[in-house]
Amino acid sequence: MTTGSTSNGQNGFVSLVLVSHSAAIADGLAELVAQVAGPDVPIVAAGGGPDGSFGTDGARILAALTEASGGAGAVVLMDIGSAVLSVRAALEELGPDGDTIEVADAPFVEGAIAAGVTASTGGTRGEVAAAAREARGTAKL
Repeated sequence: MTTGSTSNGQNGFVSLVLVSHSAAIADGLAELVAQVAGPDVPIVAAGGGPDGSFGTDGARILAALTEASGGAGAVVLMDIGSAVLSVRAALEELGPDGDTIEVADAPFVEGAIAAGVTASTGGTRGEVAAAAREARGTAKL
């Protein structure tokens, strides 16, 4: 699922890439973040295994990173375990094109929302990634 007005951040906004073991979770989170961030922030969801099962799909992740790597760059958020390994492998395949992508060690939902809001204000890639990471300390009560 791709949302936002462009698919590669060429509108000046940092793109978000959401990687999950579940296509439904990745797509749902992309929809939620788009509602909060607005239509200008490009969001690319890469969820589920190659056959639609639970898991990750390296080719899908590589395609998502490639799509998001232009323009203002991208911040990647992942859910668990092998998603991190799959993103790292895809970044290695991208080579120098991956230099515009930052991986955020952040809570998946809260981090994506914080990143989306910061991206929507025109934040830099570093600011968007920092907002995602800072969401880890946000108290709910």
